[in-house]
Amino acid sequence: MYRENKNPLARLLAGVSVIAVAGFGASAYAQDVEQIPEEQQDEARVEDEVVVLGIRGSLRDALGLKRDGQGVVDAITAEDIGQFPDTNLAESLQRISGVSIDRSLGEGSSVTVRGFGADFNLVTFNGRQMPTSTLGDGASPPSSRSFDFGNLASEAISAVEVYKTSRAIIPTGGIGATINIRTTRPLESPGLSATIGLKGVYDESQLDDTDLTPEISGLYSNTFFDDRLGVSLSASYQHRRGGVAQSNVGWRDGYLGSPAFQNEWGALPVPGSWNFNGGVVNRPGDNDVYEVPQNADYELADFDRKRVNGQLTLQYDFTDNIRATVDYTYSQNEVEVNRSTAGIWFDHAQTNSAWTDGPVAGPLYYTEFFGATDLSYSGALIANRSENNSIGFNLAWDVNDRLSLEFDAHNSTAESLPTNRFGSSVSLGTTVFGVSEQSINFENDLPVISIVNGNGLPDPEDVANRVGSGSSFRNATMRDEITQIRAMGSYEFDHRFIDSVDFGVSSIENRVNSAYGFIQTDSWGGLGTPADYPDDLFEWVSLPDKFEGISGANDPNMLQGMYRFNFEQLADLMESQFGICSSPWTGTAMPGTCLAEQTVNREITEDTISAYFQANNTFDLMGRDANLTVGLRYEETEVTSSALQQQPNGTIWAAPNEFYYTFDATPSFTVAEGSYDHLLPSIDFDFQPMEFVKVRASYSQTITRPTYDNMQAGIDYVIPFRAAEALGSQGNPGLDPYLSENIDFSAEWYYADDSYVSLGYFNKNVENFIGTGRFDQTLSNLTNPSNGPRADDARAALGANATLDDIRNYIIANYPGTLDAQGNPIGQPGDAPIVLQTTIPVADSQTAEFSGLEFAVQHIFGDTGFGVVFNYTLTDSDFTYDNTQPYTVTQFAVPGLSDSANLIGFYENERFQVRAAYNWRDEFLAGGGPNPFYVEAYGQLDLSASYDFENGVSVFMEGINVTGENRRGHRRHENNVFFMSQGDARWAIGARKTF
Repeated sequence: MYRENKNPLARLLAGVSVIAVAGFGASAYAQDVEQIPEEQQDEARVEDEVVVLGIRGSLRDALGLKRDGQGVVDAITAEDIGQFPDTNLAESLQRISGVSIDRSLGEGSSVTVRGFGADFNLVTFNGRQMPTSTLGDGASPPSSRSFDFGNLASEAISAVEVYKTSRAIIPTGGIGATINIRTTRPLESPGLSATIGLKGVYDESQLDDTDLTPEISGLYSNTFFDDRLGVSLSASYQHRRGGVAQSNVGWRDGYLGSPAFQNEWGALPVPGSWNFNGGVVNRPGDNDVYEVPQNADYELADFDRKRVNGQLTLQYDFTDNIRATVDYTYSQNEVEVNRSTAGIWFDHAQTNSAWTDGPVAGPLYYTEFFGATDLSYSGALIANRSENNSIGFNLAWDVNDRLSLEFDAHNSTAESLPTNRFGSSVSLGTTVFGVSEQSINFENDLPVISIVNGNGLPDPEDVANRVGSGSSFRNATMRDEITQIRAMGSYEFDHRFIDSVDFGVSSIENRVNSAYGFIQTDSWGGLGTPADYPDDLFEWVSLPDKFEGISGANDPNMLQGMYRFNFEQLADLMESQFGICSSPWTGTAMPGTCLAEQTVNREITEDTISAYFQANNTFDLMGRDANLTVGLRYEETEVTSSALQQQPNGTIWAAPNEFYYTFDATPSFTVAEGSYDHLLPSIDFDFQPMEFVKVRASYSQTITRPTYDNMQAGIDYVIPFRAAEALGSQGNPGLDPYLSENIDFSAEWYYADDSYVSLGYFNKNVENFIGTGRFDQTLSNLTNPSNGPRADDARAALGANATLDDIRNYIIANYPGTLDAQGNPIGQPGDAPIVLQTTIPVADSQTAEFSGLEFAVQHIFGDTGFGVVFNYTLTDSDFTYDNTQPYTVTQFAVPGLSDSANLIGFYENERFQVRAAYNWRDEFLAGGGPNPFYVEAYGQLDLSASYDFENGVSVFMEGINVTGENRRGHRRHENNVFFMSQGDARWAIGARKTF
């Protein structure tokens, strides 16, 4: 059932775990010989928890949460006040068995638990559901519910708990896990505690100057009036600069080599077709699936990230039985990315290619020949700020020795906005039409892009020939607001069948608003003349050295460099000369700016009512302690999705194979609704068959709600559309959530206060699986200018081999009355109507089974100061993606499912500590739909060390990805490279003062 792991590193790690386990004997034997009364053991543990800090103390606290918890729970706890094991919460969570992370700009941003990606995990903040916001590409509805851990600094965090099994009292929404972030509470640690830290960060990924950027943090916690009033305040500022060197390739759909796919755009030419030239080597067979490249580029990006966090918590004990807590949390994450690319685009006309054997045929090279095409140097600017505010109130009342009541309410918002005068995601192109042949070689890790400058054509790498081309300015905003009210209680009984019951009700209103607009000038063939663009606007940057160490980077045929430019300077120049903001071809800017007026406004409102009841019982089983918890949770959700957006009313033909819509000036309004309810049972049982050993069994049902883009109203039109296809997407607010039936078994041996070994099995059966379907809808009011009487006349006059560019130029020359103000052909009533290939989320009737094994060992080598932590997770599913099927076959699979492993070794004494942590994740499906893409196996080594002086000052260093591991992704075949990204180390040095 489980895949054989042939990874040599995995076998090595397994061997290390055996060596670690070999140290068990002495500790276990000592416990057998010297039996300590349980009361004295408890007193000793309490004393240890007070005095043991640092790595060992953190591991002991996490062990206690795991051992004493109901169901399967793991945790990461702070090593000391203001000192979390990693500066990024996601980086810390990946140390837990079954937890992997996804990174953005080199930092952990979201987590995958037991193979279920970020959207399948619910993140709570002190038990409260939190909003999230992201702008994505700036022109699409928000897609993800996943919490971005990159918004939070770790200084004010006391623990992060990962609940892998569900109970009635735990909020539902995560099939993979519910992750609860706990913050510092002053009355939980009476007295004065304070710390301040300063750090300098050096990121080797910076493309130009390697600056040292600052981070500063502080935390103050104190209690007053005989420890009845508590105040804690934390704040942090983090600044980081870095860079990204990456190659990207876009692909057409997965086709079969059979005649049924001959008319697909990009299909390999066959004998008898107009563009057949006999240039296909080892052509894929009729039953072989293949994909041809659509575009490719080399990308260099500089980013600047500033993160600000703050939290204030006030607690007051009115009596010994009534405690009130008021807390406010603020976070701001501001990111600016300047991206430069050198790229090519394929028209799939006269091509040569070579292929591997099937059934999934991968390209060895793909070449296209032109009369003249362009080498594009583009620039993009992404500048956004995400801001989170949360204010909460909690009142806990121990009514008597048996009854406890708790009231909790919060209002929290997450908002993302652009921070510059152009928009949230903006791009400019430059071009030279001097390429007669372009090619990509896929035989290395790095796709090798090469070009040939045609005879008599301008040199595309001569800056004197550069002209500006198309532009797109996107202005997007998103706001998510959650208002939650909870009333909870517990009652303890005094009879043999039930020890206690927990009960509660909750109301959540989740209001998600997103808006966007764009202005676009589709002059991709060039705007003006080279004389309009000063040469000193451009800077030559070499490329091979940016991918040093990656196979393919030393190929002499590779593009040797590109001209990048200052985005703001070029945008201002093109506005002053050509009005790309004040007079764009599409859209309208706010007066005097380049900020597009927002023409699409979407809102999703989820109103959820929930109630739960849980009974807890401790009893004697075969002379040993056993616990049984049985619960039931009811969830009812109503969804209202609305969209206010402009509708397309016409089409224009702007470039050889680029078509655009024109839109009504007045937007129209659409509304859709949905609802669902679920009754979710849960059972947890644990038993100690022998001292220090605990076995567990759990059963539960959990749900994961559809992502926001799956529920959006209205249609999203993919722009531009092509001669042979027009694409769009729409949501489905009536979707039911994923429903999972979960079974867990585990056995745990706590053979010392800070050491254990565990083995667990999990099984999940998931219903209401949401995939992507496709249907065609004819838009009778929109027509295709390349398919109608004018185009037919052009083909008759020019011959069967006429290209799209030839046909377009013929229409421009012979039908001047059918052109727009820029001289582009527009769709006419006699042209063929647009057939919009529309994707829509659909629920499948199948039930998908997911299962896995989790092995973990934590061993402290007595008083030597050495310790090791190792865990390995195996996952399996009967619901995987079949790469041999073409895009026309609807498939369903959960992204993120993969094996993973962690190995941590450390040493510490009273003053010094050092830690090495290695995290490995096997290849996983990162995205499905009609065409899959995968992220390849990746391992990363992190280091940290610190020294504590007697005066409360400590100095430390950190290293992230110290070996500079690279990341790569591909589609159906490993030669269908999707991205190849250069990896670099990040270092930090700093000092911390604790009072």
